[in-house]
Amino acid sequence: MENAAQQQSGDPFVAPHPEQARAERVYASLFRIAERHAATAEQRARQAHPSVLGPHEAVRLVSFLLSGAAKLDEDEPEVDRSDITAALSLVPLMRGEMDELEAGLLRMARGRGMTWPDVAFGLGLATPQAARQRCARLAERTHDAGSDGRSDAGVAAPSAGAATE
Repeated sequence: MENAAQQQSGDPFVAPHPEQARAERVYASLFRIAERHAATAEQRARQAHPSVLGPHEAVRLVSFLLSGAAKLDEDEPEVDRSDITAALSLVPLMRGEMDELEAGLLRMARGRGMTWPDVAFGLGLATPQAARQRCARLAERTHDAGSDGRSDAGVAAPSAGAATE
């Protein structure tokens, strides 16, 4: 059911009930940005994957257009408030996708024998403990678990005072 603001404007980018609106805006956001700023082959060439506009590419595209890092085509509409709202609507989805990618990469790194100090170095973290904690947080956020229910590709969480690998 649409709220009064949506009924008045007909614009899915006007702030209604947050949970319902966010779900409805995700695809509308992708389509809006793709239609307005990725409609031609030249416009799509600005993206990493020119045939499909993903959430991270839509956010990146709007950011680049706003900042001047990418230029609007002659007949392309200016980035407007609704484009910005559409991009912002995609940020949680984009963040979730990045969390999934990072969690998977961490599982694969550990599965290939990388130690916690190796992982910490790769992530730019100061300690192996920080890398383990990050992995645990990602696993919790992504509901990621190894086949035995542990969050780190079968590597048990460290006990207090456990030596680093």
